[in-house]
Amino acid sequence: MFFDTHCHLDTQPFDADRDAVLARAHAAGVTRFLNPSYDLGSSRRATALAAARPDVWAAVGVHPNDIGHLDDQCLYEIEQLSQQPRVVAIGEIGLDYHWNTFPRQQQIDGFVRQLQLAQRLHLPVIIHCRDAYEDTLDVLSKFKIEDANNLQFSILLHSFAGNSQQAEEALGRGYYLGIGGPITYPKNESLREIVREMPLGQLLLETDTPYLSPQKFRGKRNEPSHIPLIAERIAQIRGISVAELGAATTANACQWLMVNG
Repeated sequence: MFFDTHCHLDTQPFDADRDAVLARAHAAGVTRFLNPSYDLGSSRRATALAAARPDVWAAVGVHPNDIGHLDDQCLYEIEQLSQQPRVVAIGEIGLDYHWNTFPRQQQIDGFVRQLQLAQRLHLPVIIHCRDAYEDTLDVLSKFKIEDANNLQFSILLHSFAGNSQQAEEALGRGYYLGIGGPITYPKNESLREIVREMPLGQLLLETDTPYLSPQKFRGKRNEPSHIPLIAERIAQIRGISVAELGAATTANACQWLMVNG
């Protein structure tokens, strides 16, 4: 069975058919879901969705493209939400130099504040990084974020799109890499080479639903039932069975998030 470690199920594109989307996912063998957040409102929605469903967990935090809303009150409310039993991570947080919605230093400051929160609460972290790997890795190098078992495998670089050198540095630090639909894109051989060589124990599957659909559904709404398409491509790249990949990545996710398998 598969674990979709990054799906925005709380968002408006699923308001009309959320239950049907989750039913399709279960039928496809995707039975566990992590719903990350991008601002305070989505953190509240993700927390409520996780509280209502035994197959969904939530992460809370403020995305770099919404970092202008991260004031003391917002951070306090994020911390309060993080106390809910099915909130298992902080995220997605990080840096986005592609859109540059807010000044880079403001993004870094908000990133650091939320990393400090994760460090204090001993919660795993979901990192959004777009065109900002140098600064992201530099900021992360100043933090030692551990889980309750004192493991170093608690940081996930979501939808990894860095180069091989950046992947090597991240993996050397024990970070997880989240791999989704872009692994199926014809021109993404550089990512396929990273996935081919990286340790299986640091690989997580994700969709980034409703974004980044696999090639077969490119341009259409993504959803967790597409995880098998991602898994099949990765299994092919690595020369292993889909069943082996599913078992390994689900175990990785459960370890990272400290949830029951």
